[in-house]
Order: sequence, then C-alpha cells, then structure tokens
Amino acid sequence: MRLLISAAALLLAATFQASSQSAVPPDALKDLAPTGKLRAAINFGNGVLAQKGKDGEPQGITPDLANALGKRLGVPVELVRFEAAGKVAEALATSAVDVGFIAIEPVRADKIDFSPPYVVIEGTYMVAKDSAMKIVPDVDKPGVRIAVGLGSAYDLYLTRTVKNATLVRAAVGGGGAGIDLFVKDKLDAAAGVRQPLEDYAKSHPEMRVMADAFQEIRQAMGTPKGRSAGATYLAAFVEEMKASGFVADALKRSGQVAKVAPPGK
Repeated sequence: MRLLISAAALLLAATFQASSQSAVPPDALKDLAPTGKLRAAINFGNGVLAQKGKDGEPQGITPDLANALGKRLGVPVELVRFEAAGKVAEALATSAVDVGFIAIEPVRADKIDFSPPYVVIEGTYMVAKDSAMKIVPDVDKPGVRIAVGLGSAYDLYLTRTVKNATLVRAAVGGGGAGIDLFVKDKLDAAAGVRQPLEDYAKSHPEMRVMADAFQEIRQAMGTPKGRSAGATYLAAFVEEMKASGFVADALKRSGQVAKVAPPGK
C-alpha cells in the first residue's frame, strides 16, 4: 500500500503546478476538508516550524504550508494551535483536525498517514559547558538524567534507544518545557531540536550544545488514518512545495535554518 501511495504521489506531483480547485479529486477534497474547511494543527512547541506573531497569530513554514494547501483546495483554513507535538498527534488520531505538522514516528503510524518529509532537523543534547559529556554516546550512561518534552519526537525516539540513562519528562511537551525542567531540576542533559537549544545556549554561556546528533527528525504533514485519497494528495502537495522552492523560501521568510528534505524521502 505504501508503494502504491508513493507512486501515485509522484505521478500527482509531476502535474501539481497546474492544479486548481477544479483539479482536486472530489475524494481528496472530502478527506482533507470534510467540514468544508481545512483544520490544520500548528505546533508552537517547535520554533523552527511555527512562531507567534505580535498578536499571537501563527507564522512560519507550517502556517504558510497550511494556507497554501487551503488555497489549492479552495476552502477556508482554520489554524488550530497547540503547544506540543504530542497534542497534535492526539488531535490527528481523533480526527479533531484534518492535517497536522508532525515528525514521522513509527508509534504514530497506526493512527496517522504521513506525507514525505518537507524538512529534516536534528535532535541533540545541551549540557553544562563544563560537563564531562562531549558527544552523544557519552550521555547514555548509568546515572545520567535527560530532560525531554513529553510526547515529542525525540522523547519517542529516546524511549526506544536509550539503554542506560534515565529520561525525565516535562509535564508538557514543548521544547522549552524540556529546557526549563533541565535547568530547574539541575539535570545532566536536555534533549531537543538543535535550533532552540542553540538559541538558548547563545544567551546562556554556561551551556553547550553537542556538535553531533542522536536523531534525524523528519518533519512531515499528517492526516488521520484511513483518508487514503487525502494522504495521496498531501504527499504530492509536499513534493511540489519542496521542488518549487516554497519550503526553502518559507524557512527564509521566518528566519529559520533547516534542511529541506530530499525528493521522495
């Protein structure tokens, strides 16, 4: 099934530039906007993907993509705001939203259909500047306590892969919550997305972010499981947005640095 969806997505992507509302397959439109509007989940917990404007309105690559998709579908867009990726996953799993911007994770795949990724970011650690831990493998040792945002992509990944260290989860899942927990409880490392960790370390010289990474986080668009026509259309949309330069331009407009994902991956 995954191969069939991928093949269909590539075929759609080849002609997507010329698409318009009249070209949207009716079953895809029904899947992506069953209420007559596109309900898009925006996660403020990842500052690379979404930021709050002066009046608190969403801005950044994910609202830009949501609005572009709504325009393609010819429907209004409702940006539904969340502070953590885990809450976005819950909203998608219960069909409370129609699309969301979320990392591809195996444990989410039973309830969410993912597009190919549009950007790739790194998960890494921040530690005290004088910490004896210098590289990622140094962290997974007995007695080491790692702060993570509950339900985040890196929480799910580290839950599978950490063998010796202890994960300490913030009550809420946003990246800032993990940093706050790390500082408040004087933990040994904070796990998170590289860019927010580096932003924090710039203004806190007593901290250091590791140069290597424990995870490559593939950020994608997702839709509730079972909306196969919508998932196929979404995959083609993401491929076209990467190929056209829209993703790169949106990152630049929002002042964010991230790697645009390769085609088809």
